[in-house]
Amino acid sequence: MNRRWLLLSVCALALSLLVAIRPSVARDSRPNVIIVMTDDQGHGDFGFQGNKVIKTPHLDAMAKRSARLKSFYVSPVCAPTRASLMTGRYNYRTRVVDTYVGRAMMDTSEVTLAEILKDAGYATGIFGKWHLGDSYPMRPMDQGFGASLIHRGGGIGQPSDPTGAEGKYTDPTLLRDGKPERFHGYCTDIYFNEARDWISKVHKEGKSFFCYIPTNAPHGPFHDVPELEYEMYKKIDLSPVARGEKNPKRLDVMRRIFAMITNVDTNIGSLFARLIDLGIARDTLVIFLNDNGPNGRRYTSGFRGQKTGVHEGGIRSPLIAHWPNRLEAGVVSKGFGAHIDLLPTVLEACGLQKPKDLRIDGRSLMPLLERRSDEWPDRMLCIQTHRGNAPVRYHHFALRTERWKLLHASGFGRHSFQGEPKFELYDLVADPLESKNLAKEAPEVLSELKRRYDDWFDDVSATRKDNYAPPRIHVGAPQENPTTLTRQDWRHEKGRPWGADSIGSWLVHVVKDGKYDFEIRRRQAGKAETLELEVAGKKVAGTIAADEDRVVLEDIALGKGDARVRVLIKSAKGTQRGPWQVHVRSK
Repeated sequence: MNRRWLLLSVCALALSLLVAIRPSVARDSRPNVIIVMTDDQGHGDFGFQGNKVIKTPHLDAMAKRSARLKSFYVSPVCAPTRASLMTGRYNYRTRVVDTYVGRAMMDTSEVTLAEILKDAGYATGIFGKWHLGDSYPMRPMDQGFGASLIHRGGGIGQPSDPTGAEGKYTDPTLLRDGKPERFHGYCTDIYFNEARDWISKVHKEGKSFFCYIPTNAPHGPFHDVPELEYEMYKKIDLSPVARGEKNPKRLDVMRRIFAMITNVDTNIGSLFARLIDLGIARDTLVIFLNDNGPNGRRYTSGFRGQKTGVHEGGIRSPLIAHWPNRLEAGVVSKGFGAHIDLLPTVLEACGLQKPKDLRIDGRSLMPLLERRSDEWPDRMLCIQTHRGNAPVRYHHFALRTERWKLLHASGFGRHSFQGEPKFELYDLVADPLESKNLAKEAPEVLSELKRRYDDWFDDVSATRKDNYAPPRIHVGAPQENPTTLTRQDWRHEKGRPWGADSIGSWLVHVVKDGKYDFEIRRRQAGKAETLELEVAGKKVAGTIAADEDRVVLEDIALGKGDARVRVLIKSAKGTQRGPWQVHVRSK
């Protein structure tokens, strides 16, 4: 047995014993809440889920000490899951319909779990991946988090990376309360280290806390992974979980993903060690989940599919709820829940009511976690996400009831689909692995579920006026100056959205009349190029020198109101493309 793996296992066992016997000394009678959510880790990427290769001793031990749901659902990609988790509502109510090009920004009128808990006196902190808007007023610090340490966009290694820190999982530049700060170490370690220190600080102040740790691991890119864990997996045979994969490069990517997962697991152990040291492990509700299916073809506990898919492998996640003072260890509930249920679950756990005027779609999972299943009536759940500016009826969705599942797997990457939908219908009680399509054998069931889907789609689409209009980034606000505009949040117009040839623009709201400077960045220095900035009906020309990667256009007068920012960089050969980033500063 690998020595490092043996040591991790022994430490996990010791922590389990300490959690069981260490008394609590929390000063606030309300429970603390920690939610840990990994990025692109699949349903089967855990020892406790039957994985014979991946080393997750701390999460395995946590699962044994916790109550769990047998069936828990998330969206097939990340931003929609995050919107539903934060609001208790289907993501289509929140304006979050995709993961980039301006469609991962959440409407600021949405009430978040952090806002509710902060108003109730909880200290609130986020450490990791937000992915619901990079700029004011959509940042986590604008949406209820008193402490915020995050990266931009949907992950490190994307066009939203700060200048000079592109692709750095190790020694990254992160945003602390909106300000860039250089860190040393691996990003996952940094998130957990900062979270543990923050927990110690707010506990010392006598406050209950809500700590949200959404890691960007094991999301790609995979060039920069924890070295010790990677070296361990180089020596391990991956064939039991590789699903027949033989390509050496893809197997190496798998090792890198597994290294990131085990690194998360080690940090879970350190998190519990801190809670034990503070004497609050028994009074803290710790929830663990994934945001979608696995980022690659690998072991999924027998389920079909992976990330972006609407079969079970793409939308299933473990749900572990650790709370020794209230939840019995080893409970595995047969009921099913989803990301929309976490907000009401946490509120019930904390003894709080949701705001009177707030409409949510989820329900508290506490009856299942506490074995009060007689309080759990039948329900319907809908999951739908695909590329594009707005949802399309029947496009890439899944509907689940206690027994039945109706889906149309028309492809996440397409904006729409051609022809009539090809529905699939499964009896999940008899066929949990979706092996037999009953669409032709049970037409009455299909028709009824299709009707219920239509009602759902009509309902979520009518949540507000212009329901799927993208939110606007504010410029000139004192809360954020300058404002950074990146390709993560632009409205794509031409070329590949993040490609070298791409063109796009940003929908903004100018907060105040005045003069503004626009710093326009290209990806790297090269040949001299001209550019044109178009904003609020004005066109301003400029030149980027050959040895520069940016130019500043100064003193551009803007009036208060909505506007579009568009920049075209023009080469000597006449080709055009958009900028890499634009920094807008009010004077």
